[in-house]
Amino acid sequence: MRVLFLNDLSDPRIGSSIRLMYQHGAWLRAQGHETALVTAVQDPSLVGETEIEGMRVFRLLSDYDPRWRAWVSLDNPRVRAPFQRVLESFRPDIVHSHLVHTHLSYEALAAARRAGAGVVFTAHDVMTFCYQKLTCFHGGEEHGGALRDYTAHWQKCVPCQRFRYRPGRNGAIRRRLERDAHRITAVSAELATAMRANGLRVDAVVHNALALRSELPSAESIERFRRKHELVGKRVLAIAGRLHEQKGVLQLFRALAHIERQEPDVRLLVMGHRRVYDEEFATAAERAGIARNIVPTGWLDGEELACAYASAEVFVTPSICFDTFGLVNLEAMEHRKPVVATCFGGSPEVVEDGVTGAIVNPFDTRALGEAILGLLRAPARAAQLGAAGREALLCRFTIERLGREFDAEYALARRAAEERREGA
Repeated sequence: MRVLFLNDLSDPRIGSSIRLMYQHGAWLRAQGHETALVTAVQDPSLVGETEIEGMRVFRLLSDYDPRWRAWVSLDNPRVRAPFQRVLESFRPDIVHSHLVHTHLSYEALAAARRAGAGVVFTAHDVMTFCYQKLTCFHGGEEHGGALRDYTAHWQKCVPCQRFRYRPGRNGAIRRRLERDAHRITAVSAELATAMRANGLRVDAVVHNALALRSELPSAESIERFRRKHELVGKRVLAIAGRLHEQKGVLQLFRALAHIERQEPDVRLLVMGHRRVYDEEFATAAERAGIARNIVPTGWLDGEELACAYASAEVFVTPSICFDTFGLVNLEAMEHRKPVVATCFGGSPEVVEDGVTGAIVNPFDTRALGEAILGLLRAPARAAQLGAAGREALLCRFTIERLGREFDAEYALARRAAEERREGA
């Protein structure tokens, strides 16, 4: 079987969907299948074929002002012809779309369908009905984050997007998916609920997964990391990923101010781009009086990232946006760390409250702080939850489980493609 992935991104270090895709591709190749990726680049010198992590990669050029994304996401003329050439040369049995809403466009699904491939579309985010990270559904501070209004409509979207709003965008996406995708999957049941609230078909939920490291970092490596970042003798928390206020960074700062009054030696590892922290969050940390308690590591990768997870006592994902799954939760669970996670989105499907961590409404910053404090004060309990988290990962979130579930989706998509051809 030949599987062609579609993803606007290609660097496995910068996003959970792309890391997952490469891991799934490696699993497929181990089963004897052939895989390739079509992606987009903005530098003309990068156009062409290459290989990344054992995957054959076709890089197409797409560069435009992002204000036009609502238009270009439906059909990007610049990638049409080169994508058609890839289809003709690779001749995929399955085209599996992960992220196409910026460069490759939904028109790529139509081209794949016309080429006779079974088309599987996986929704990793809310971009099928929202223009950005979904934040308006819970009502914010005013409503204490208690609402669950997922339905998009112009009265909400126009004030948010202004001139980037395109009438008819969501309807066009819905019609294209209905016509061109033989199978539509979502990475969490809550994302499927939100999509269905907007009239989108979801055929199955396939939870994200993680290919386990061959070994966890040694005690010596962890100790070196702790010395480097002045963590020896400190109580260590961690947050990782894209640094943005929608990820609940400011809520965590407020909770940290509460924690620090009772645990002065607490330190928060902020694992994300240092420039973003310095420009957008350093001043807020100063105002909250917790700047000395924060250790901004910059972007970490490989062994250093593993050591950062291993150094933490508690991992926190306090997003105030709709966090569709939270692959970082699995990465923390791999290292046997209890997770205090947001109640918004798919995190409650990953982190089991009271079993592998805690689920908290991040707008209640005192409750967030108390949940973290409870684990810091009860290390045996924290260790128990962390061990249960790794067991949950091994049982429910392995790349083998994901591979088997997508094998079933691929078979259904190929059958649907054949039936459509016979009907035509």
